[in-house]
Amino acid sequence: MISPVALRRWAKGRETPLARFAYDSAKALRGMAFPVIPGVHAALYALHKGVHGLASTILRVVWSTPLFQSRLETPARGLYLYGGVPLVLGPVRIALGEGCRVSGQTTISGRSASRIAPTLSVGRNCDIGWQTTIAVGGAVVLGDNVRIAGRAFLAGYPGHPLDPAARASGAPDTDDQVGDIVLEDDVWLATGVTVCAGVRIGAGSVIAAGSVVTKDVPAGVLAAGVPARVVRKIV
Repeated sequence: MISPVALRRWAKGRETPLARFAYDSAKALRGMAFPVIPGVHAALYALHKGVHGLASTILRVVWSTPLFQSRLETPARGLYLYGGVPLVLGPVRIALGEGCRVSGQTTISGRSASRIAPTLSVGRNCDIGWQTTIAVGGAVVLGDNVRIAGRAFLAGYPGHPLDPAARASGAPDTDDQVGDIVLEDDVWLATGVTVCAGVRIGAGSVIAAGSVVTKDVPAGVLAAGVPARVVRKIV
């Protein structure tokens, strides 16, 4: 008896007319879809979106937001949490200002080897986007009106030591690898930005997508690159 794997391999090889027919037929079947009925499917799509939105809102209000609020130092007024509950790891203390919006796909971690509990302090009216990771070594401070786009990484600690023997033994990172991160008021980190330990970004500055910030950035500038450098002042 021919196994399914061997059958797929035979069809994909298309070495005979029968194999080509089998391959083309399977491809046609895979792409089949019920034809769109004008009006009907548009209404069904609207219904689907409405039901999904209502269910998401109820889940956010009665489940996700209260669960995350219980992990904060004090409940944050006007918190809008979307897409689930952020993953919080380690002994990190979290304080959020009023009116923040946080993706449920955010990861917040605190360095377990710290003598004092790491602290994440977020100001008012801040956005923390999808799949952003905030690794708090000592302190990470976000001022008011900070915008962090998706897949950003605030790397306050690395998690592993540089010494290979210590790393292999499971030892934690060392104190000299750890640093505070400060984003002053109105900073915007575009998609995929990495901010390294010990960095301070001045008020109103914008960091371009994909940049890696290894040194302090002054206020009111656009910075870009790996490592990030000032491109121009923002007027």
